Amino acid sequence: MELRTRQAGRQQDAVAARVAGRTPARGERIEILRRPGGLARADEPERVATRIDRLSRYYSDVCPINPAAIRAGEPAAVTAAGVTLERIIQTNDLLGVAYLEGGVVAARAVGRVNIRDGRGRLTGYGTGSMVTAELLLTNHHVLPDEDVAAQSGVEFDYQDGPDGTPLPLRAFVLDPGRFFLADAELDFALVAVKGAPAELGRFGFNRLIESEGKAIVGDFVSIVQHPCGGKKQIALRENRVVDVVDSFLHYETDTQPGSSGSPVFNDQWEVVALHHASTPAPGHDELGGIVNEGLRVSRLLAFLRQQSLPPARQLLLDGLFTTGSTLPSTGPAEQLPGPAGLARPSPTALFDGHPPRRPTALPTVREAVGIDPDYTDRAGYDPLFLGAGHPVPLPALHADQVPLAAVNRLATAEPRHVLPYHHFSVALHRLRRLAFFTAVNIDGNASVRLRREPDRWSLDPRVAVDEQTGEEVYAANPLDRGHLVRRLDPAWGASRAIAKIANDDTFHFTNCSPQHEDFNQNKTTWAGLEDYLLENADNHDLKVTVFTGPVLADDDDRYRGVQLPRQFWKVAAMVKEDGALSATAYLLSQADLIAGLELVPAAFSYGAYRTYQVPVTRVEALTRLSFGALRDADPLARLEGIGAREIDDPRQIVL
Repeated sequence: MELRTRQAGRQQDAVAARVAGRTPARGERIEILRRPGGLARADEPERVATRIDRLSRYYSDVCPINPAAIRAGEPAAVTAAGVTLERIIQTNDLLGVAYLEGGVVAARAVGRVNIRDGRGRLTGYGTGSMVTAELLLTNHHVLPDEDVAAQSGVEFDYQDGPDGTPLPLRAFVLDPGRFFLADAELDFALVAVKGAPAELGRFGFNRLIESEGKAIVGDFVSIVQHPCGGKKQIALRENRVVDVVDSFLHYETDTQPGSSGSPVFNDQWEVVALHHASTPAPGHDELGGIVNEGLRVSRLLAFLRQQSLPPARQLLLDGLFTTGSTLPSTGPAEQLPGPAGLARPSPTALFDGHPPRRPTALPTVREAVGIDPDYTDRAGYDPLFLGAGHPVPLPALHADQVPLAAVNRLATAEPRHVLPYHHFSVALHRLRRLAFFTAVNIDGNASVRLRREPDRWSLDPRVAVDEQTGEEVYAANPLDRGHLVRRLDPAWGASRAIAKIANDDTFHFTNCSPQHEDFNQNKTTWAGLEDYLLENADNHDLKVTVFTGPVLADDDDRYRGVQLPRQFWKVAAMVKEDGALSATAYLLSQADLIAGLELVPAAFSYGAYRTYQVPVTRVEALTRLSFGALRDADPLARLEGIGAREIDDPRQIVL
């Protein structure tokens, strides 16, 4: 108790020093906010532009603005920024009812932290929020170490229902032995919560978002809290960001002791900060003489990315960067009006790190795509799938490529760069952050035709987050998340449930490559190759093994930190009716399409949508992979002078 009090005192002194040191700058920003168009001038131009860019993901008629134009004071740019921000941030406080519905969902994941000493005596209260299905975020001065956390707990639904009757209280103990990470300077604590997934999961969680642009000076924020350990309350929107200080936000709001650890939300119900303190601010009567401070979420996540933990804890930490929303259901679908008559995205979508490019109707929250969290039972690609007489091992990486392959942190045998899933496997290039290759077994006799449900892509926790290409590459542009292993290819088995978990496994970003939407969504010869080989070719057992990947050329153009592949390859193997193994290889290009993504057009081999059958050796030369015996099973190898055969109908394939 005494230690926790001293730590809180030191933290309060640090906050007071930061607030006092920013008094002149903060006063200037507050004055600018009072002027017409002040929202576009009160913060740094880059931050203003980033905020508008993020809002464009929620509002279809918002266009990004060049920060250089704002910095230069170009009248058109400054006016456009001001009009956009004034309309959406809305100083007249008129909001659609979706704002309240989103708040109800967000508040559900917030609980009261009961702090206890070694004897189990209650010594204080704090507030915490679930940020994954298993981890709770609060302040370091609330839970300073594992010993305190082990004695403490969290209570949800400590609040009154709509009729004024208290809701049944749901209490959970904390599990710091499974996960605990805290930092005194940033004043955060992240701890596992012990509870049955079904019981704990009903409260959902508030996803933390790495991207900046969630709040600028002038934005309104709301804080869900348990002030003085009392019932859950909300300081609703009459609270404004007045300064940004490196790792912290300063804002005006009503908070009391016990509010430490509360999530601070913007109008889109994205968590922008972790509240931790308030302090007197002499000379700021307009703020009630008080300034509040919270740790910026982007800075917290940057700190967490630098941590290296034991494997079991690292998997839980990586869940902060990989997990989608699992919020409880909020009711049937409906269109939600937003400010100024604009449609808002669903409250559930607001917790995804990268909201949809256009506002959408509210979906049911239970996602159709659900990733199996137990990665130990995935058998992966089977090299004997076509029969013991025709083994087809995984492609071999070139010796120079092996050090570039991402390592599966759960692998216990070589090769450790293979990521097994249900009925397929992936090898990932850790620098390009895309697959070297994918390998899938397709069984036409046991396939299940599953309906396409709403996508939910996930990073793979077995691989470092910065070795995968995630959602940030696909936001607000014409790039699609292109499956390498098609979702239905591994969807087979003895039951529909088995097929479903394999289908869902294809929604890992490791199995994804940026593809122009016109390339990915159009039906081409490429899209029907596997179906043709299964159903129309001289296939003995209706089984096919397929290897697929991007051609990772050194001169691929870079976009948002990722080099976009211009070509894709495929090698398919099957056993024919005469018992012979047949392996065919194909190439396809999207170069014409991606050249428009603010890139310098690059030279390329084939035009968009043109599919070619090529020798297996051609794919080996482009990828530096080795396909072993498949070279000898290639029918083109027996035809002299055939370098590539354009095919616009699968019946033209040489088998």
